[in-house]
Amino acid sequence: MYLPKHFAVESKEPLHELMRTHPFATIVTTGDQGLVANHLPLLLDASRGAQGILQGHVARANPVWQHLSGEREVLVIFQGPQTYISPNWYASKREHGKVVPTWNYATVHAHGHARSIEEPQWLLDLVTRLTDTHEQGHAHPWKVDDAPADYVQSMLRAIVGIEIAITRLEGKWKVSQNRPAADIPGIVEGLRSRDDEASLAMAELVERFARAPSAGSEKP
Repeated sequence: MYLPKHFAVESKEPLHELMRTHPFATIVTTGDQGLVANHLPLLLDASRGAQGILQGHVARANPVWQHLSGEREVLVIFQGPQTYISPNWYASKREHGKVVPTWNYATVHAHGHARSIEEPQWLLDLVTRLTDTHEQGHAHPWKVDDAPADYVQSMLRAIVGIEIAITRLEGKWKVSQNRPAADIPGIVEGLRSRDDEASLAMAELVERFARAPSAGSEKP
């Protein structure tokens, strides 16, 4: 992806953090018909490999798993907070008017090699960890063994696991780092005035990552 230096995040920790907090990813693979995109939640295991591994599953009827040989590179895209930024929020607008709208966002691209896994115990462990992760915070978390064992086994036969060994990570936090310092308070205030989840999350990123003035395009 297009990655100006002032938007690049190279430290592994914030990249892994976004992957964990926004686990619903887009996996881009190459199949018989060319590029194919699939969308599924993934678990990150940062303890394995230099960059970590990703694990998930797809329906057995989905042909994507048949093209995962471990040799072809795959691309996994994690999309974090994203929202429109109004030029009305800039102090620069009041100073000279030479401002335009833009879009702020944070995203991680994970490149790697994937393999498919059909082993029943591996799949059971995966769906158990996925369930336990996303049931956290519920008053009465659902557990895999709440369902009848024979039903669980039939569901496991209908899926195939995917494991991706990450070879390269790219992070892009386009969160107003290229704006003059005087514009930052207005951006944060404008975002918080919306009071929606995406805007509030972006306000935190702008405060966290915005720097002194730097050259850069207003285009996403």
